[in-house]
Amino acid sequence: MSAPRAADPARAAKALSGAAAAVLLLEGIAVLFVPRGIVQSDGLGWVRLTVLLVLAVVLVLASGLQRRPRGLLVGTVLQVPLLLTGLYSNAMWFVGGVFVLVWLYLLQIRKDLVGSPFGPPPDAPAPVDDDPRR
Repeated sequence: MSAPRAADPARAAKALSGAAAAVLLLEGIAVLFVPRGIVQSDGLGWVRLTVLLVLAVVLVLASGLQRRPRGLLVGTVLQVPLLLTGLYSNAMWFVGGVFVLVWLYLLQIRKDLVGSPFGPPPDAPAPVDDDPRR
């Protein structure tokens, strides 16, 4: 049994896009901690540092795209390189996995409330104007 759809799918989609933006921002911050762990174990070369900094910047920029139609798709694609940071630091397999699970949970909630995990929400019903002065 699935949860009932939200009374206003556009409002639910807007709220969930804000949550998705927050998750991507936190992912970007988490990626910035990876170089510290690499320095202590394997050594940090300029290639690894560049890859991690670019990924962090892209995650933060993608958080700003969440209000756009393709924002969720971009965020979903970025979950793969986030998880692959585990190749640099073993702790990121766990941290990236947790973030991927949170992302999948957000997509599932959006599917339940809006009707689809991606794309624009269906048109909301027109608001009823109860003001007799108009």
